[in-house]
Amino acid sequence: MQDHSPPDRRTSCYARPDHTFGSDLTAASRVHSYTPPARQDVYCLQGRAWGYPGNCQFSTYSQCMATASGTYAYCGINPMYAFERQGRQLR
Repeated sequence: MQDHSPPDRRTSCYARPDHTFGSDLTAASRVHSYTPPARQDVYCLQGRAWGYPGNCQFSTYSQCMATASGTYAYCGINPMYAFERQGRQLR
C-alpha cells in the first residue's frame, strides 16, 4: 500500500530554506565592503584648446598625462580641489 500523505516539510524538495538571499546579514556585509569611488575631478587637462581650469575629469595624474600625450596639452591639479584641501588644513 502506498503512502499518499503529503511529504514531510523538512525533506521535501519544495521546502523553503531557512536563509534568504536578502537577509540582514548579507545587507550588513555589503555596507562594510563598500569602497567609495576615486574622485574624478582631481586633475585637469589644460592647454590652449581646453582653457582654464580645463577638462577636469581625471582621478590620477597618470590618466591625465596619458590623455595629454601627443598633444599640446598638460595636466594640473584642479584649483577647486586644491583650495578645498587647503581650506580644510587651515581650520
